[in-house]
Amino acid sequence: MQKLTVRDIPVQGKRVLVRVDFNVPLQNGVIADDSRIRAALPTLTYLLKQHARIIVCSHLGQPNGAVDEKQRLAPVAQRLGKLLGLPVCYVRDCVGPEVEQAVACLKEGEVLLLENLRFHVEEEKNDPAFARALASLADVYVDDAFGAAHRAHASIVGVAQYLPCVAGLLMEREIDYLSRILESPERPFAAVLGGAKVGDKIGVLDRLVEKADAVLIGGGMAATFLKAQGHGIGKSLLEPDRISYVSGVLAKASQLGKALLLPTDVVITTEIKSGAPSRVVPVQQIPDGWLIADIGPDTTKRFTQELRGCRTVMWNGPMGIFEIRAFAQGTKALAETLASLKATTVVGGGSTAEAVEALGLTDKMSHVSTGGGASLEFLQGKALPGVAVLKDKALLSGARQASAGGRR
Repeated sequence: MQKLTVRDIPVQGKRVLVRVDFNVPLQNGVIADDSRIRAALPTLTYLLKQHARIIVCSHLGQPNGAVDEKQRLAPVAQRLGKLLGLPVCYVRDCVGPEVEQAVACLKEGEVLLLENLRFHVEEEKNDPAFARALASLADVYVDDAFGAAHRAHASIVGVAQYLPCVAGLLMEREIDYLSRILESPERPFAAVLGGAKVGDKIGVLDRLVEKADAVLIGGGMAATFLKAQGHGIGKSLLEPDRISYVSGVLAKASQLGKALLLPTDVVITTEIKSGAPSRVVPVQQIPDGWLIADIGPDTTKRFTQELRGCRTVMWNGPMGIFEIRAFAQGTKALAETLASLKATTVVGGGSTAEAVEALGLTDKMSHVSTGGGASLEFLQGKALPGVAVLKDKALLSGARQASAGGRR
């Protein structure tokens, strides 16, 4: 899947509206993790070198269509300016006369950050008038917000109806790596799935059991798999309505001759908090009143041995409650194993990306996705609205060939 990118069109001196995903965590007005801002730097730096007039827009949080002072993008403008090494202008709205005036004053090689798009209820409703107002600010639209690509919002799909629309460099990278996972992974190919719930991974599980050579299951979702095998799981989170589905996944893997690895031992605790009692037990011996908090050392050893022979690994979902040190060892071991592989390693967004970032291993992975929900939907084979609106590169190639033929 190849889409036209910002490299494929003339942008020098033009007003370029760049949709990014700067939905960063804020703690008392301070950015706790700027990885999503840093992920957009290649596109913005490219546009700066082309002397474009850059208008950046993003959402932040869930203000539900109303102004929330705690979710303004002012801290983001400051951090972006520091990372780019130049002042970033910031305006306290994203449409209207004040914004139009700020855009009119924008010079080549300057950056303007608009206010939180979701302060307007029209954004999430994909209101045509709101999309048109955003589009009127620019000559070209660049979509670099893969993390929001599964949302059919005005700034994602609506604007594309009024402006030439191409992918940013981050969007290009996301599509490239995730497409390779589905279409042409170098083998052996392993998929590692964790996180809290099986329900969050339905569709992905079906797809990866078919595509991967091995599927490794950890995290809270392993409890439902263990229950389907007849094990007691104490007070671990159980999805009773998913047991039949999980049994079907296990049968499908067996029928296809695929390895599906489940935990053989787990770290259990009485409650999810630092300092709570914990111990390692085989999966057959989880007592009542205890719950699974991490994969155990034997499981970690089996999983890492399986991964060391792989040429492609896709990982989505922590192996345990990694925010608490006592329950982070499985996630840490898998991250360190992936970082050491001479293989293509793709890490899904959300909490998995947070864990890898916290361990300082982001740069050791081939690609860490910025999209949690978006990457899951992409891997299911769903058409993402923010990807579907981008023009295919084949269309440009065909147009060039037709033009060349006309000149003969």
